[in-house]
Amino acid sequence: MYDLARVQSLALAGGLNSWTDRCDKTIYELFGGDLDAVASLMSALQPSNYKDSEWCSNGRNAWAACDAYSIRRVEWIATSGKEMPIEYFLKFAVSKTGQLVLLVSCHL
Repeated sequence: MYDLARVQSLALAGGLNSWTDRCDKTIYELFGGDLDAVASLMSALQPSNYKDSEWCSNGRNAWAACDAYSIRRVEWIATSGKEMPIEYFLKFAVSKTGQLVLLVSCHL
Protein backbone atom coordinates (compact mmCIF):
# COMPACT_ATOMS: atom_id res chain seq x y z
CA MET A 1 0.00 0.00 0.00
CA TYR A 2 2.87 2.34 0.76
CA ASP A 3 5.72 3.35 -1.50
CA LEU A 4 8.72 1.60 0.07
CA ALA A 5 11.22 4.28 -0.97
CA ARG A 6 9.07 6.96 0.69
CA VAL A 7 8.76 4.90 3.88
CA GLN A 8 12.51 4.34 3.97
CA SER A 9 13.19 8.04 3.41
CA LEU A 10 10.85 9.03 6.25
CA ALA A 11 12.38 6.45 8.61
CA LEU A 12 15.96 7.51 7.86
CA ALA A 13 15.02 11.20 8.31
CA GLY A 14 13.91 10.53 11.89
CA GLY A 15 10.24 10.05 11.12
CA LEU A 16 9.99 6.61 12.73
CA ASN A 17 7.54 6.21 15.61
CA SER A 18 6.88 3.04 17.58
CA TRP A 19 3.09 2.82 17.64
CA THR A 20 2.45 -0.06 20.07
CA ASP A 21 3.66 -1.01 23.54
CA ARG A 22 4.70 -4.43 22.26
CA CYS A 23 6.76 -2.83 19.50
CA ASP A 24 8.45 -0.55 22.06
CA LYS A 25 9.39 -3.60 24.09
CA THR A 26 10.85 -5.58 21.19
CA ILE A 27 12.78 -2.57 19.85
CA TYR A 28 14.33 -2.20 23.28
CA GLU A 29 15.13 -5.94 23.47
CA LEU A 30 16.56 -6.21 19.95
CA PHE A 31 18.14 -2.80 19.41
CA GLY A 32 18.51 -1.26 22.87
CA GLY A 33 15.67 1.11 21.98
CA ASP A 34 17.64 2.62 19.09
CA LEU A 35 15.14 3.71 16.42
CA ASP A 36 18.03 4.66 14.13
CA ALA A 37 19.05 0.97 14.08
CA VAL A 38 15.48 0.05 13.13
CA ALA A 39 15.50 2.72 10.40
CA SER A 40 18.73 1.20 9.09
CA LEU A 41 17.09 -2.23 9.02
CA MET A 42 14.13 -0.75 7.16
CA SER A 43 16.47 0.87 4.64
CA ALA A 44 17.62 -2.62 3.65
CA LEU A 45 14.08 -3.74 2.74
CA GLN A 46 13.46 -4.61 -0.89
CA PRO A 47 10.11 -4.93 -2.66
CA SER A 48 10.69 -8.70 -2.72
CA ASN A 49 10.57 -8.67 1.13
CA TYR A 50 6.88 -7.67 1.06
CA LYS A 51 4.60 -10.26 2.71
CA ASP A 52 1.10 -8.74 2.74
CA SER A 53 -1.03 -5.86 3.99
CA GLU A 54 -2.99 -6.11 7.23
CA TRP A 55 -5.17 -4.09 9.57
CA CYS A 56 -3.32 -3.59 12.87
CA SER A 57 -4.40 -2.17 16.21
CA ASN A 58 -2.24 -0.16 18.56
CA GLY A 59 -4.09 -1.61 21.57
CA ARG A 60 -5.74 1.73 22.31
CA ASN A 61 -8.70 1.52 19.91
CA ALA A 62 -6.86 2.89 16.89
CA TRP A 63 -6.34 0.92 13.69
CA ALA A 64 -3.96 1.36 10.78
CA ALA A 65 -3.66 -0.30 7.39
CA CYS A 66 -0.14 -1.73 7.46
CA ASP A 67 2.33 -3.31 5.09
CA ALA A 68 4.19 -6.34 6.44
CA TYR A 69 7.71 -7.26 5.38
CA SER A 70 10.27 -9.85 6.39
CA ILE A 71 13.99 -9.57 5.86
CA ARG A 72 16.72 -12.09 6.49
CA ARG A 73 20.29 -11.01 7.15
CA VAL A 74 23.41 -12.49 8.65
CA GLU A 75 24.43 -11.04 12.00
CA TRP A 76 27.10 -11.72 14.59
CA ILE A 77 25.53 -13.44 17.60
CA ALA A 78 27.83 -12.97 20.58
CA THR A 79 26.26 -15.71 22.70
CA SER A 80 26.93 -18.30 19.99
CA GLY A 81 30.27 -16.82 18.93
CA LYS A 82 29.37 -16.89 15.23
CA GLU A 83 27.38 -15.30 12.47
CA MET A 84 23.87 -16.61 11.99
CA PRO A 85 20.94 -15.81 9.69
CA ILE A 86 18.28 -13.74 11.47
CA GLU A 87 14.83 -13.04 10.07
CA TYR A 88 13.08 -9.83 11.10
CA PHE A 89 9.37 -9.11 10.62
CA LEU A 90 8.21 -5.50 10.35
CA LYS A 91 4.73 -4.00 10.04
CA PHE A 92 4.24 -0.32 9.46
CA ALA A 93 1.91 2.37 8.20
CA VAL A 94 2.34 5.98 7.18
CA SER A 95 0.55 8.48 9.42
CA LYS A 96 -2.45 10.47 8.19
CA THR A 97 -0.20 13.51 7.83
CA GLY A 98 2.25 11.53 5.71
CA GLN A 99 5.16 12.65 7.89
CA LEU A 100 5.71 9.62 10.14
CA VAL A 101 6.16 5.90 9.75
CA LEU A 102 4.11 4.19 12.45
CA LEU A 103 5.96 1.01 13.34
CA VAL A 104 3.43 -1.50 14.59
CA SER A 105 5.66 -4.55 14.90
CA CYS A 106 9.37 -5.31 14.74
CA HIS A 107 10.28 -8.80 15.91
CA LEU A 108 12.20 -11.96 15.08
